[in-house]
Amino acid sequence: MDDFLICATRSMRNYASRVISSLSKFPSFSDISERINGVDLLHAECFADGEMEVEVNTSIRGRNVILFTSSAGNDAGISVEQAKIELYHSVDALKRSQAEKIIIFEPFVSCSRSDRTTRRNSVGLWVHLKILSSLGARHVVTYQLHSDKSRTMLDPTICAIDDVPALNLLKRYLCDVYIKTIEKLEQEVRPQWAFCSVDAGGEKLTRRFANAFGAPLVVAHKQRDYSKSNSVESINILSAEPIEGKNLWIVDDMVDTATSAEKLIRALAAHNPREINIIAVHALFSEPAVETISALIKEGLLKRIIVTDTVCCHHSVTDRIPCLEVVSSAEQSARIIRNIVKNESMSKLLRPFDAGIYLRSPNLFHGY
Repeated sequence: MDDFLICATRSMRNYASRVISSLSKFPSFSDISERINGVDLLHAECFADGEMEVEVNTSIRGRNVILFTSSAGNDAGISVEQAKIELYHSVDALKRSQAEKIIIFEPFVSCSRSDRTTRRNSVGLWVHLKILSSLGARHVVTYQLHSDKSRTMLDPTICAIDDVPALNLLKRYLCDVYIKTIEKLEQEVRPQWAFCSVDAGGEKLTRRFANAFGAPLVVAHKQRDYSKSNSVESINILSAEPIEGKNLWIVDDMVDTATSAEKLIRALAAHNPREINIIAVHALFSEPAVETISALIKEGLLKRIIVTDTVCCHHSVTDRIPCLEVVSSAEQSARIIRNIVKNESMSKLLRPFDAGIYLRSPNLFHGY
């Protein structure tokens, strides 16, 4: 797959440029900017009535195309609806231009929570993946889908999917920035830290996090009002040992309105932990998330919040949440592309993370 091209919809051009910059640091990819940089390859024209058309600016016949895209918040200010339509038009344009293979790299799939049929409802993720595969996409790459079952929505004989666990990025970040030594892991982290799930459904995700550091697990059992979205009626805290005086880390795959997080933090605060932090992959920060998080910080209930850049964190958000730490995923995305291009195994990207092994031999995990 030597003849490949990287391009992006308008919502992900800056991110794709950072990935290309990271990719150029690998041996045999040093001249990537001259050979394959097609970030501006696609031109989207919007008509007065709201319709859209996407044009490919040059010949791509017989080439493999990696298309970066996102329908979530972005620095281009494009709405969810328009970003999706642009993506679908882009895939169609690439297919009609005789691209050999189209790979969709969507770091955060905005409709990933719409993954089950509980009433007479549509399933947004199925609709999205079905459209992409029907239009001609043959491989989808993403980070941390909302549930494991989501990967079964694509027929692998038609379109493959790689769901990379981006929580490993955050685990390495904790080791590099907050732990640093094996001594601190053993003497401070394991006896004084605890990792808390946002609900019973997130227990599996948080247990992996707790196991990676050898720290206790706390489970928050929520009672939801399913007649309304983003609503929680009550929370029960389940823990095998007291959490008083501990550093708590709430683990989640995303932060949306922060309504659930606020209720959980206030419930945890009643148990007198030393501090409460949030660590999550996707930072959606839908209203009123910024106001809610800012209020929690001012009250001294929330110490820090760590996320990745799979969703763009605009400066208007970072300016209002001074304790927000954003972990870059660009190098990880570059490594994924390298593995795809070279037809190498993804196993290193998918393997469980062990903080003890990492802190003893960090070079073994470099880039993963």
